[in-house]
Amino acid sequence: MPVPIRRLVVTLTLCCALVAGVTACAGGVQSKSVDRGAAAAPVADTPSPSTSAQKQKFAKTRFVANAGLAAGATYQWIVKPWKAGKFKKGAHGRTYTLVKAALAGTFAYNRLKAAQRNAQGDPLLSKALAPLTAAIDGLKDLPSKLRKGDTNAASSFQDVINNVKDAGKGAGAPVTDQVPKASQLTH
Repeated sequence: MPVPIRRLVVTLTLCCALVAGVTACAGGVQSKSVDRGAAAAPVADTPSPSTSAQKQKFAKTRFVANAGLAAGATYQWIVKPWKAGKFKKGAHGRTYTLVKAALAGTFAYNRLKAAQRNAQGDPLLSKALAPLTAAIDGLKDLPSKLRKGDTNAASSFQDVINNVKDAGKGAGAPVTDQVPKASQLTH
C-alpha cells in the first residue's frame, strides 16, 4: 500500500473512532411519548445515587475521569505535535497532524464539558470551575485557529487544561492525564 493511501486509511479510521466515541459519550435524557398525545415522560439513562454523599463521590470520580481523558488527548495529539513544530506551514505531515489535533480538540472539548457538568454535583468543584466556563467555551475555535497557523492556539488549550487540573486539585479531585484508547472511544 503506498504511503498516502495508508495515511488516508489511518486518518479515516481515527476519525470514525473519535466520532463514535464522542457520540457514544454524549449521554442525556430520553423521552418516551404515548401515541394518544400524552405528555412526554423523561427517562434517565442511569440510576442516580441515593444519598448526597454518594452524589458528591460520584461527581468527583466522573470529573477526574473526564478531565483526565481531555488532558491526555490534549497532550498526546495537540501539545506534543505543537512542541515538535508539526503545525507550522511546510512541516512534513502537517495536514494529518492538523486532522488528528482537530479530532482530539473536539474530543477534549466534549470531555471538558462533561467534566463541567459532573462538577455541578460537588459544591467545592462547582465553585472551583465557575471561573473557567468562558475559557472552556472558547476552545470550540481551536481547529480553525490551528489551520490558520495560530501558534498560540495549542498553548491556550494547554493553559485551560492546566487550569482545570489545578481547580480539581484544589477541590480534592486531582486530575492525571489519561490518553484515551480506542476501546474507550467506541463505548
